[in-house]
Amino acid sequence: MILSMEKLTKPERSWVMYDWANSVHSTVISTFIFPLWFGQVARNGGLSDTQTTFWLGNANTGYAIIIALMAAFLGTLSDFKGFRKRLFKPFWLLGVITTGALVLVGADAWVFALILYVLTFIGFAGANIFYDASLPDITTPGRMDMVSSMGFGYGYIGGSTIPFLISLGIIGILAGFNFSGGLPTLGVKISFALTALWWFVFTFPFLRNVKQKNGIDPVPSPVTESFRRLWRTFLEVRKHKKIFLFLIAYFFYIDGVNTIIKMAINFASSIGVGMMVLLATGVGIQILAFPFALLYGRLAGRFGARSLLFVGIGVYTLITALGMTMPLVPMGAALPIFIAVAFLVATSQGGIQALSRSYFASIIPDNNSSGEFFGFYNSMGKFAAIIGPFLMGALPRLAFLLGIANEQAAYSFGVGSIFLLFLIGGILLIASGRVRDR
Repeated sequence: MILSMEKLTKPERSWVMYDWANSVHSTVISTFIFPLWFGQVARNGGLSDTQTTFWLGNANTGYAIIIALMAAFLGTLSDFKGFRKRLFKPFWLLGVITTGALVLVGADAWVFALILYVLTFIGFAGANIFYDASLPDITTPGRMDMVSSMGFGYGYIGGSTIPFLISLGIIGILAGFNFSGGLPTLGVKISFALTALWWFVFTFPFLRNVKQKNGIDPVPSPVTESFRRLWRTFLEVRKHKKIFLFLIAYFFYIDGVNTIIKMAINFASSIGVGMMVLLATGVGIQILAFPFALLYGRLAGRFGARSLLFVGIGVYTLITALGMTMPLVPMGAALPIFIAVAFLVATSQGGIQALSRSYFASIIPDNNSSGEFFGFYNSMGKFAAIIGPFLMGALPRLAFLLGIANEQAAYSFGVGSIFLLFLIGGILLIASGRVRDR
């Protein structure tokens, strides 16, 4: 297994470094510190736990709709030579600036916090459209699984773990390592500032060394031509049936992955898992995810990326099945289940994302259209971040209001809906493998 970047080319290393740069956003903003802190801000603003989950779910749904509607067009536009880096920069800067602006949020200003949260994710996800589309530019088809997996792997051990541990250390010191009163606001805001700075600084290797090798020649009206190319692609859907069937499968199973990433900490906190356990689990996931992401890449070289995707879907199906039981049992029994779930997430979170990206890159018929196809890929990925967070937020609230379950047990309904997403995704992935494009 490759544990260093010595065998990578300079463009490959620089491409991997952007995962190192932006993964801190996934840990601090998406998964751990912001969701926990937002719960405090929302409660200060008068919201209940189910209302907090509802509004956080709606915020995730809102930004996902915006990116999903833009992704295919932006990806197509980025296929013109010289456009990809030009489009990457404004989204990257939007994400960095709005992440830093979270330090301005007041103690009960939960609406302002959600607005900045949506904007920072528009920047994060928008930049990733052009980052993902650059994969065919920097490596060969035979190295895509390995390079993509190394991106996620080094993102976990570097971009996620190092600044995350620094943030937790600062938060712990300011709290006196006593979180009974929640997270200290100053420590949280320092973590937001560190996230923005880390993301900004470590992006420069990507900006300097990753060049757009594939693409089409510029035309006088690139925006108009991009819409024409998109329309032609839709008309040729049968010609690329394998690709589009995979995208539908991806839509469902990655919806489940995204939902667990974004909503798991809020869910665990809402059913009573303690702050120290949540933070320690976060560190453990980031450390374990590094070798497992690389392991997925190595095994894909032997068994194929598609086979490993089925392994990842199977693991996540088990995760949701276990998660459904957590709100229904006493905390003494729920805690071991939570730790088991966290371990399973660590084994497959990076692998399923990395191999989805590299497998899709491998079935694109023309590298000159990688931006266009990755635009569709990111559109499906962002539309896939709509259903799960909405269900996780809305179904528990509905079950509680209808008197079907108490406030804690109601969370099982939201987790159960995510189980179906993995099941449908797995079935469609099987179907996509039986298709032969003409």
